[in-house]
Amino acid sequence: MISPYVRRLRLAAELVTLRQQRKISSEQLARAVGLPRTTISSLENGRRRPDINDVIKIVDHLGVTGDAWTQLINIAREAGERGWWESHSDEMGARQALYANLEAGAGSISEYQMTLLPGLLQTPEFTQARTAVDKADWSAHFDPARATEARGGRQRVLHRPDGPQYEVIIDELAVRRPAAPYETLYRQLLHIVAVATTDEKIVVRVLPIETPIPGHTIPRSGFSIYRYPDEGDPVVVAVDTVTDDLVLTKAEQVTHYLALYERLRDASLPFDESVRFLQEAADRIPHLTGKVA
Repeated sequence: MISPYVRRLRLAAELVTLRQQRKISSEQLARAVGLPRTTISSLENGRRRPDINDVIKIVDHLGVTGDAWTQLINIAREAGERGWWESHSDEMGARQALYANLEAGAGSISEYQMTLLPGLLQTPEFTQARTAVDKADWSAHFDPARATEARGGRQRVLHRPDGPQYEVIIDELAVRRPAAPYETLYRQLLHIVAVATTDEKIVVRVLPIETPIPGHTIPRSGFSIYRYPDEGDPVVVAVDTVTDDLVLTKAEQVTHYLALYERLRDASLPFDESVRFLQEAADRIPHLTGKVA
């Protein structure tokens, strides 16, 4: 399984490098191969699903042969594939579709969740509660039921035999501030505890609010880091914002988030203590004392 989106980014970088090595402009390349300049630009920006014939024209003109030619065409073919999320991206939400694409084929996923419990570990009930109030991803065709179903589809990637190693740092704020009714939150926290203690590929850590982070670093948003088995694929960082997500692949940007993640990890509780923290947080939820909201 691969991420077509990441393959598009890989193809874009390869094509730009080849063109620049030949010291020709995108406009010159477009004229030489008989394609619109906008087609070249879109391919080099990773913004469009590639047409194999267009890519063949480009790599042939750039003099690529042998194994390098075969590799590029295979990347282009994979970049053009459609994942399960493509058919229902409007109903499930563009953000979910993006994350499903990034998660496909990842070798490891590392996340920092600042305000919400991690989507890949959410129960359907918790997801339903959030889609009822969070309208940032709504489109004219958005379907809460489809969004909940899609979340389950995304979660299955963790349980494939070749699924990724998954580590998430959950800020204490996301645990303490109720983002769903108490009964739902209670079952959600217990679910995270159960999954984390039964699946060796899933590691959960809690970042206490009072614990100082090395360098007095204060994270400004949640983010996810995706690494892929093919060393030629980029390390991808997706930064969560209120209405959209930033997808970063440039080395200087990615390096910043890799270093930030390590600082957050160093400040987090060890795995066993984190699981105990979540269990105790669930046990203290007001519904257990009759104060149901």
